[in-house]
Amino acid sequence: MGCCLQESEKVTIPIESLLNIGPKSSQWLRVAGISTIAELEQPGAVAAFHLVKERQPKVSLNLLWALEAGLKGQDWRELAELTKQRLRKQADDI
Repeated sequence: MGCCLQESEKVTIPIESLLNIGPKSSQWLRVAGISTIAELEQPGAVAAFHLVKERQPKVSLNLLWALEAGLKGQDWRELAELTKQRLRKQADDI
């Protein structure tokens, strides 16, 4: 969804509308201060993952895959292994 919206639309689109994001993930994101697609795009998937992980230490990397893929308008299962490796490294480096 995120890939096809204009910037002005993303500001008001709730995070729950992002592909791959279910009720629990959207709740975690809102608690972390991310309630719209634009607010997710600003820091990016890796930084948003860390914001959630600070509050939910047991959150899995599947959330990171879901965020990155959702911003690209993809199903998280379609992310290439190289992309996952890059994201995992970026998440570890923060």
